[in-house]
Amino acid sequence: MAKNYYDITLALAGICQSARLVQQSAHEGLFDSDRYNHALHASLNSLLKIDSTSTLAIYGGSEVALQVGLETLHSILNANRETLAAELTRYTLSLMVLERKLYANQSALDTLSQRISQLDRQLTHFDIDSDTMLSALASIYIDVISPLGPRIQVTGSPEKLKNSLIQNKIRAILLAGIRSCVLWQQLGGGRLQLMFRRHQLLKQTQTILARIQ
Repeated sequence: MAKNYYDITLALAGICQSARLVQQSAHEGLFDSDRYNHALHASLNSLLKIDSTSTLAIYGGSEVALQVGLETLHSILNANRETLAAELTRYTLSLMVLERKLYANQSALDTLSQRISQLDRQLTHFDIDSDTMLSALASIYIDVISPLGPRIQVTGSPEKLKNSLIQNKIRAILLAGIRSCVLWQQLGGGRLQLMFRRHQLLKQTQTILARIQ
């Protein structure tokens, strides 16, 4: 059966968006643009979209919500070997490895689903990107994902990485990245595509970016 490379590209962009948001948080701390804050909101909200009608609906129904991720994916597919691009590739591949370990652990999957479903009560009082919710999401990541190993080594400003609020934000974003990895696999995505279907993914990415830029 032919694969839907539009949906696969969106999910892959979701993974890359998490990678870019982690990188930005680790190096800069707070986001100083609506663009990154909008991306953060879309990525975190994807954790709550379990029974969406489409892939795009998981990210709020707008391709623009994934612009940061699509630009990041474009950079990775172009094999840019600059230090920051190499960092993004490492985060993206590390998330994929962790998702496979999660998939192989039914107990962890059940716990993850249960913990996320329990967030509804807090979400009636707090926004998904509030400090309270970031802390709750970070706790889920620490309790469920971190023990699966290997841990993702985040690099950046030592001062920023010592900040507990930024630590929580990074872990929450990584959890969102795992969500996109799960979606990517469900859609028929696989790491071999990054080697053998690179041109197809790049073309789809460029098409979407041309539409929204």
